[in-house]
Amino acid sequence: MCREVPLSFPHVSHRRIELEGIVNTAAIYSVVPRRIHEELGIRPVKRSKVQGIRGYVERGLGEVGIELMGRRRTITVIFGETDDTTLLGVTALESFNLEVDPVRRTLKEAELLMLTYQL
Repeated sequence: MCREVPLSFPHVSHRRIELEGIVNTAAIYSVVPRRIHEELGIRPVKRSKVQGIRGYVERGLGEVGIELMGRRRTITVIFGETDDTTLLGVTALESFNLEVDPVRRTLKEAELLMLTYQL
């Protein structure tokens, strides 16, 4: 499922880029391609080994502000390389309290769950 998402630098809301990516509920983090994070001037806060389709690779991790369905959040993203696919991962969906509607191929409000254990 493809979805267009405005991206911005978390602390500078006037710097925005419209980006289309794939919603992937199997991906934990979202992936932003190199040209986008370079254009926004966003630098990774650390580098980590991440598992990709072709095995493990090292990528930068950082935060980026996104707007989705009229709401803004700051999410953790993997800073992709030039040939990495742009993804909106499950942690971003959870931050927005959204889930995929597989029948309509859209995003929808998720049911909030508070699963606690009482002693």
